[in-house]
Amino acid sequence: MATAARPAEDAASADPPSDPPSAPVRPTGPVAVGLALAVLATVVWSGSFVTSRALGDSVPPVQHAFWRWVVALAVVAPFGARRAWRQRALIRRHLGFVVLASLLGVTVYNTLVNQAGVTTPAANMGMIMAASPVLMALYERAGGVRLGARRVAGLVIACAGVLLLVGGDGASFSAGDLWMIAAACCFGSYSALLRRRPEGLDGVGFLFTTFLLGTVLLLPAQGISLAVQGGFHPTPGTVWPILYVGVASSAVAFFAWNKAISLIGPSRAGVVYYLQPVCVALLSWVLLAEPTGWAQAGCMALILGGVVLGAGARR
Repeated sequence: MATAARPAEDAASADPPSDPPSAPVRPTGPVAVGLALAVLATVVWSGSFVTSRALGDSVPPVQHAFWRWVVALAVVAPFGARRAWRQRALIRRHLGFVVLASLLGVTVYNTLVNQAGVTTPAANMGMIMAASPVLMALYERAGGVRLGARRVAGLVIACAGVLLLVGGDGASFSAGDLWMIAAACCFGSYSALLRRRPEGLDGVGFLFTTFLLGTVLLLPAQGISLAVQGGFHPTPGTVWPILYVGVASSAVAFFAWNKAISLIGPSRAGVVYYLQPVCVALLSWVLLAEPTGWAQAGCMALILGGVVLGAGARR
């Protein structure tokens, strides 16, 4: 994800314009390209969960997160560093907000995802994250937004799917599943925080700043991990996945998603995001040989059905 993510670090980068009510009908070609780009971004973010699982035994979770953000920072710097510098006064005025966004979206979220990947199959990680849009509804309700029966029903159904998924045959939650639920809650909190992003704060400059501060906040944990666990061996099997999540999840998916929104609008592109659990399950099956059975398929149907139902109406 991106890991994580798609998707927490990508959403922070821009404020896509809403579709105008009287927009002309778009040609078939641009719509097809926009959908393809949205699928590309979703698949790239889905691959972040697979890399977290694949590196679970070879790279400590904190070190995975740290080097991922170092790479991402280097990729985004040519686009965002100058913008962030021009807005340094605005950033200083809202430093508390920026630091909290960096902590939730960069420092903590992906570290939790990597920790979950040590023991939890990638398919489970993707399906648990699919419930995060429903979690955001709880923050809306806490903020005074009235939730209608349809959204409440979606929340209940999706949560039931998550509980069945992580509970298995009456078993207790595994440690990895609990880490992933914590990551989903962290992403929901980060997304709710983004609604209060200061007006005028440039999207790419904000992204660079959160990458920078989030990496700095990871430094103490990185030092402790090196002292206690030792460093990992840089081999093609460890370096390439880190480059993937740093470059692809933070650059390729970012530009693909924004271009898709410009072609087909945020509402249509957003529907593609719900393909993420399917993409993660297929990628983990092909790349990691993780089994995907009927029980997982049933849980996936519950989660996706609840998310779609809950997202269908605000009231």
